[in-house]
Amino acid sequence: MNERLSRETPDLDRPLVDSASEDGRPDGRSSGSAILLVDDDPIVARAIEIALRLAGHRTEIAASPQEAFSRLAREHYDAILLDMNFGPGKSDGAEGLACLARILADDPAACVVVITAHSGIRIAVAAMQAGARDFAMKPWRNAELVGKVEAAIARTGSAATPAPTYRATGAPRLLGESAAMQTLRALIRRVAPSSAGIIVTGPSGAGRTLAAMAIHAASADAGTPLLRVDLRDQAAWRQLRGATGTVLLRYPDQLDTLTQARLVERLPPGLRCLAVADTVAPLSPALRRRIAIVEVPVPPLAARGDDSLLLARHFADDAAQRFGRPPATLTGAAEAAIRTAIWPDEVRGLALGIERAVLLSEDGRIDAAALALPTPAADAAVAQDASFDLDDAERAVIGAALREYRHNVTRAATALGLSRGALYRRMARYGL
Repeated sequence: MNERLSRETPDLDRPLVDSASEDGRPDGRSSGSAILLVDDDPIVARAIEIALRLAGHRTEIAASPQEAFSRLAREHYDAILLDMNFGPGKSDGAEGLACLARILADDPAACVVVITAHSGIRIAVAAMQAGARDFAMKPWRNAELVGKVEAAIARTGSAATPAPTYRATGAPRLLGESAAMQTLRALIRRVAPSSAGIIVTGPSGAGRTLAAMAIHAASADAGTPLLRVDLRDQAAWRQLRGATGTVLLRYPDQLDTLTQARLVERLPPGLRCLAVADTVAPLSPALRRRIAIVEVPVPPLAARGDDSLLLARHFADDAAQRFGRPPATLTGAAEAAIRTAIWPDEVRGLALGIERAVLLSEDGRIDAAALALPTPAADAAVAQDASFDLDDAERAVIGAALREYRHNVTRAATALGLSRGALYRRMARYGL
């Protein structure tokens, strides 16, 4: 948001709703929609939120695209009101267009209305061409802005093609800004619309099932339930009889050669197969041709850089909301620990650690000790393979804790779950 406030906000001296009925809502308008507003200017966001609330709508605010993606992963919104510029010196709309593309790639039926400066008609046209339902110019009139959002929602609800069933709770969303996750999302966009068999591989807990659900959500079968079959359970194989649409096959790599041959015979013609496995190596050529024409590898958390911190914040917000706890914040030491930790069970393990820390926190402040991080001794094999990184990781965590508590050794030791003596020994070892 780079334009001056006087150009962006409505005239605050006039009523926030330009034409209202006796109940405070604009005449002739619908009400009760859930709207996500993505805008980094708190004053502008507050003004829009008030206008939408007076019109009867529930509005949540995300101050950045990353926060918006996190909220969209937790909840479905009837409309998304998206500003086109974020951060200082930005006016070309590139950030907004990238955010719009990501939203629509995750959920092609999303109802997005963009906001741009009065001089940004080119950006508005580009957004409409990319799939936005409408646009509003700054400065706006409240009644006009509310009307555009409500009209866009109405058009979405009356569309001839019914929305896929996953829209009831929101489309499956793969969070992460790392190059590895951008590659994964791009691959899913390319292969999901086809009818080819696709196998999702990677470490358990990294998000393989979520990736498979995202493939299904972007396919022609998105409007039908995804049949899930655990192939280790022989009784579950009965679900394959006469099955249509798309099936998700779990653990095909754990079947012996004879059982794989039986599976190929059991799969009905025309049934699209998605599969989740550790690797494609154990699959027979016949089974691979049927269920694994394309392999979609999900990267391990260690290959995703700062995505671990982005995910930790997402899990903390989600846990605080689900468990009725105060909003959670991570200390600098906790953030450093999350970045460098080797998480057993991958993303699933990170989620468990964050949820536990949120529940045990008394004031919403999560430090490194509350995370109960795994120690190198917990997995000797992993420790041996990664030992060249562990010293650097421990040094980074201790340094972050000392900075967080202004080199108060007692408080830093408590946050790290160490005694003062143990912390002093580590400080001496690392020259801190």
